Amino acid sequence: MTSDSPAPHSGLSTVKAAKLAAVGLLADRKERRELERPVDGGGRRLTLKVERPIFILGAPRSGTTFLGSCVGALPDVSYHFEPRLTKAVARCVYEGSWTPQRAARYFRGYYGALLAASGHGGLRFAEKDPENCFIVPFLTEVFPDAVFLHVYRDGRDVAVSHAEQPWLNAASTGTGRSGRGGTPWGAAPRFWVEPERRDEFTQVSDLSRSAWMWRRFTSSALTQLAELPADRVRHLRYEDVVTRPAEAAEVVADFLEVGDPAGREALHARFAKARPGSVGRWRQRLTEKDLDDVMAQAGPLLTRLGYPA
Repeated sequence: MTSDSPAPHSGLSTVKAAKLAAVGLLADRKERRELERPVDGGGRRLTLKVERPIFILGAPRSGTTFLGSCVGALPDVSYHFEPRLTKAVARCVYEGSWTPQRAARYFRGYYGALLAASGHGGLRFAEKDPENCFIVPFLTEVFPDAVFLHVYRDGRDVAVSHAEQPWLNAASTGTGRSGRGGTPWGAAPRFWVEPERRDEFTQVSDLSRSAWMWRRFTSSALTQLAELPADRVRHLRYEDVVTRPAEAAEVVADFLEVGDPAGREALHARFAKARPGSVGRWRQRLTEKDLDDVMAQAGPLLTRLGYPA
């Protein structure tokens, strides 16, 4: 448990974990079909061992879904979108309500189950899950050969995009709806909120909570990834990805050591679907008061990352 993490709660029950696992396996089949990608069926060593996994990190609404779809276009990669079970277990790792050993068994076992259910044994496992921004040391301990792609985006655009969703909005509180990892929607403080500020989190505006989220996820990823060797990490600026997609495709291809021309072509084709119109939306969407709320949470980190006012 990190020094600024909240006190552990009761953790994830075995029954709830089993339900998330089952629902997640069914959802994963549907989500993989939507990718419409070929799978390399020849010359594979049919194993369910997770080797050289690819973790795609970033705050929600920062471009992780788009980047994940690009990596998922590679024929020798088995890509999975926010696996429900490990999303919930990541929270338990951060809070310390599960031992690292128990959590590691679930991560290895569930990733193997995803490979088996998809018929992807022997492919390189990849997943995107924002919660992993908080548990990089755990992931590197469990998967010593893992690599990390981190995408970050202007926190003002993230706040606008995120607040358009119901996840942290006050109006969602008490609706009974929850996210993929079982966390209820609404204004209640999440595991990543500073303990001494939990009451404050419930009182601020929806935009403030979204900017708060961006700051916590992005700063945690930057801090934890800085401890890894440079050859295991690539940071991608979202604005560069969507305005110069061909360059981004080459960066990712080189980082993942994609030698097959067909793989590079698939990456370029997927990156070419980027939408640069999503850059700078905050200038039209935020009032002066809204911008003050967002900057109160995100200002210092925006400056650190070189985003102009």
